[in-house]
Amino acid sequence: MVVESDGLLDDSCRGAATLPQEAVRVRLDMPRTDDLTDIRFLANNHRIAANLASMPHPFSLENAKSLVARAEQAHGNNAIFAVRLRSTGRFIGIARYAELEPGGPVNVGYWLGEPFWGAGLATEAVHSLVDHAFTHGSMDELTGACRVTNPASRRVLVKSGFQYRDQSMIHSVGARGSVPIERYNLERAVWTSLKTWGRSA
Repeated sequence: MVVESDGLLDDSCRGAATLPQEAVRVRLDMPRTDDLTDIRFLANNHRIAANLASMPHPFSLENAKSLVARAEQAHGNNAIFAVRLRSTGRFIGIARYAELEPGGPVNVGYWLGEPFWGAGLATEAVHSLVDHAFTHGSMDELTGACRVTNPASRRVLVKSGFQYRDQSMIHSVGARGSVPIERYNLERAVWTSLKTWGRSA
């Protein structure tokens, strides 16, 4: 979760015309201008910003507009999606994958508004995001990270098939300094095996 934020990557965008498949309780699609109020309200939370790399706090309406504008651009192994409740269509967070540098590792990131924590919705969103990345992207591997003090985000990564790699430090705008993180990765071959296993269960 720590490497996802509103401003981490200048070129974050929807990576393909096809949107992720709906999960049981959430769906991923494009953030829209009519989401701006919800985006600002949910993202303007220090508990979220402190677990991300470069989400600003306070989070302004201009930050929300910038997020929506970047989501409308599309290229390569980059995508940014709104996470919505299937039942109502309400915006509840962001899920994205993006190259950390051109041609470099493709990192997943995500956040949900605090009222939606603890219900397994982030795991559903990340499953859908990973499926979209490997189905429509050309990457052979996805990476992810979380703060060592964020066990909920760690569980999301592990439940999504990511495997622990190592620890590192990263600068967090919201935490106002460097924070220790755990880094994870998921290879395409492992994802394929997990998907095959799921179909045969």
